[in-house]
Amino acid sequence: MVPIALREIEIPEGVKVEIEKGRVVVEGPRGKLERNLYHPKINIEKIDNKVVVKCEFARRKEKALVGTFAAHIRNMIKGVTEGFVYKMKIVYSHFPMKVSVKGNEVIIENFLGEKAPRKAKIFGNVKVTVKGDEVTIEGINREEVGQTAANIEFATKVKDRDVRVFQDGIYIVSKGA
Repeated sequence: MVPIALREIEIPEGVKVEIEKGRVVVEGPRGKLERNLYHPKINIEKIDNKVVVKCEFARRKEKALVGTFAAHIRNMIKGVTEGFVYKMKIVYSHFPMKVSVKGNEVIIENFLGEKAPRKAKIFGNVKVTVKGDEVTIEGINREEVGQTAANIEFATKVKDRDVRVFQDGIYIVSKGA
């Protein structure tokens, strides 16, 4: 008996998947995503309306990589069908913060009374909207949406003060589709 690591991913209606030499292209109603997923032992192929990720004679690392590749493909399919939305909350108790979006940056002004604005980079093809004390981040690529949220959260990191007292910042409240 041959030890095989195998994962199958269903392709929903309206989604087109192309696989060629480790390059996976997923196209759906919200857009198109491309990604290189290559390992010499791992085989990714499209059979009927399923994507099959498999590896024969798989060791522990190859088994883990099969699961990782399958998760990436699942996230790509979910992204082009539903998209990803992260919600963040602006919290302040000392100085009122002003948050705005200019080009591919989120600008945070008056954070803890600082004169210079703090900036967070918007990563990739992501849409950021600020409404009241809520920041909404939307996009089809999960990694780009998550990295943008992390950039905003990191930009409002409290430095040289007691974080138990100064809990001001912009924090991730929810993640979803």
